[in-house]
Amino acid sequence: MKAKKMFAGIMAITMLGAGFTGCGTTEDSSSKSKTNAESSADSKQSDNYTDTITLVWYPNESAEDYQEARNEVGKLIEQATGKTVEQKLTTDYAIAIESLSNGTAQIGCCMGAEGYIQAKNSNDAVNPLFVQSGESGTLDDALYYSFFAVKEENAEQYLDGDSYSIENIKGRKMSFVSNSSTSGFKVPTNQIISHFAEDNLIVDDLLEGGSDAFFSEVLFGGSHQGSAFNLLSDKCDIAAFCDIELAPYVTCTEGEAAATGSVYTINDDASAPFDTVTGSKFTVIQSIPVLNGPFAYNGDTLSPKDVQSIQELFTSDEVANNELIFYPEGGMGLLEKESDKMCFVTVEDSWYDPIRNMES
Repeated sequence: MKAKKMFAGIMAITMLGAGFTGCGTTEDSSSKSKTNAESSADSKQSDNYTDTITLVWYPNESAEDYQEARNEVGKLIEQATGKTVEQKLTTDYAIAIESLSNGTAQIGCCMGAEGYIQAKNSNDAVNPLFVQSGESGTLDDALYYSFFAVKEENAEQYLDGDSYSIENIKGRKMSFVSNSSTSGFKVPTNQIISHFAEDNLIVDDLLEGGSDAFFSEVLFGGSHQGSAFNLLSDKCDIAAFCDIELAPYVTCTEGEAAATGSVYTINDDASAPFDTVTGSKFTVIQSIPVLNGPFAYNGDTLSPKDVQSIQELFTSDEVANNELIFYPEGGMGLLEKESDKMCFVTVEDSWYDPIRNMES
């Protein structure tokens, strides 16, 4: 897609030298991840490692729609480690991040890059476990997209010539996901600060609305679904959310999927909260590529042996072909499988430096 090609050029220098692995292989970055886990474990006693592995999920995947996929992830981790798995669902990003960093959860599932970085900043024993590849089966195109979206009937207000722009968002009602969200806050606010450089904005200027503020009102949806629903239920004028969390509920009905100018329609069979706004349409006025977020682990409470076993299973063809994990178009699972090569791959912490180094 055009956006992916554009992003490859923008990120080429930043990502130069970042290693990647394909499905079923753990050479290079997997061995490094193991070394990281072993180094963290050197000063720990074996009884620090728990007999039960707790998985913590963001609010996005804590929804009922994801129950079958969550259970499948748990079964696979039990298969890999021989240990009992417990699930911890959340209604707040901060709870998931804190649970991983303090070790009450051993694995953070489907985290965004920003949440992972926050957890690692709190505890250096936190590291990536694996990440969803791109369509190539590698990290080269391991991307998703952060949207600025408006209701389709209002899209003309954001035209700039023949294309769309965020130039006219100032003074509007804005919805973000959470201030710990990568594509629902970190990336959009960074984009706003950059675009409106003459306003000398900082992140704090975008957290609250008011007559003298950049936005007249600021809402937080608590999840990507929640932020999109704020838009479609007329609680805000513009919303930030990502493409992958909306994928089970929408269809791109105009333009190129994930591209600026594309129009999405809520499916007739969409589940809550979208069951009350079926048929509604939104237009993407800006689409920004974002590095895929990881499953992450706490090396203080998850042993190097378990880390290696989990990585070996989850980067295998068995998992890549599991339709509860990678679901086909029109299905329902954890992640939409956009190509036959898509799978999980291992990744180093440094791969997330582009997100870590954003001004906001």
